[in-house]
Amino acid sequence: MTRPILTVPDASLRAVCAQVTVFDAALADLSEEMFAAMYAAPGRGLAAPQIGALQRIFVMDVTWKTGARTPRVFVNPQIVTANVALVVNDESCLSIPMLTVAVPRPRDLVLRWQDLDGAAHEEAFEGTDAVIVQHERDHLDGILCTDYTEIM
Repeated sequence: MTRPILTVPDASLRAVCAQVTVFDAALADLSEEMFAAMYAAPGRGLAAPQIGALQRIFVMDVTWKTGARTPRVFVNPQIVTANVALVVNDESCLSIPMLTVAVPRPRDLVLRWQDLDGAAHEEAFEGTDAVIVQHERDHLDGILCTDYTEIM
């Protein structure tokens, strides 16, 4: 059974999530539950608090709607650097159904995170990938895309 995706005004969506310190089968299971909920929604990214798990983990798959699946898991993600140049993109959120908002975000960024085994990674993201990374990373601090607008 797929966990339901929480919607506003659920308090979990405003929580600051805890660092992941245990990299075990339960964390892998959580990521699988997150992918199941994301694909069923259907979305391209999902953060743990969106299914009620207050841990610093998000998943994304940018390509699956137009091609092969490329699932990725990000644990304890941190933005290392972000471009000062902003671009405005229309964003929607699985936790705020039927609403799209224009959100200004850095055009590109470097993200550091851990995988499900706890190994560290660092990578530059741009374009749609950068938007999704920033959107999902915000969820881990209780920030919603609507916070960048006058709506809600």
